[in-house]
Amino acid sequence: MTLVLTALLTGLMLISPVSATFAQQVVFLVRHADRQDSSPDSPLSKAGKARAEHLALLLQHSGIAAIYTSEWQRTIMTAGPLAATLKIKPVSLPKTNVEMLFNRIRGKHSEDVVLIVGHQKTIPLLLKLFGHQWDFLMERHEYDNLFVLIPSRDQEPTLLRLHY
Repeated sequence: MTLVLTALLTGLMLISPVSATFAQQVVFLVRHADRQDSSPDSPLSKAGKARAEHLALLLQHSGIAAIYTSEWQRTIMTAGPLAATLKIKPVSLPKTNVEMLFNRIRGKHSEDVVLIVGHQKTIPLLLKLFGHQWDFLMERHEYDNLFVLIPSRDQEPTLLRLHY
């Protein structure tokens, strides 16, 4: 699966017109993995921990240079295995300020591959900020979406929705 994803991403980057003034390579967006319970700062369940490990295996060779999470432990735990593998310290920002996250990625990581681990409501908002026009509603039980977004300055970004 990792080899297929790498080949697919390489092909998309070659055919996607990316302006020289907007060189963001790829943004991976995932919702945190499966929650243990419905408490506000729930940790991951056993299934969620396994999903986080799977995400790390899937993305370990994708060139990720930065990882962003919210301040909630379920997002931090989802990013944890990949961050440890890549030796990257995830940056945690408030869940409520998706525009700040978007602006930081566009400014500080404009030429990087980035992973964002967010929430049911923040991932669709971020997709919109990056220029994707359709509305996407994520169900409460959906933890397996992996969005691969290739931004473009001149047109709507290329977006792949995968499941892991």
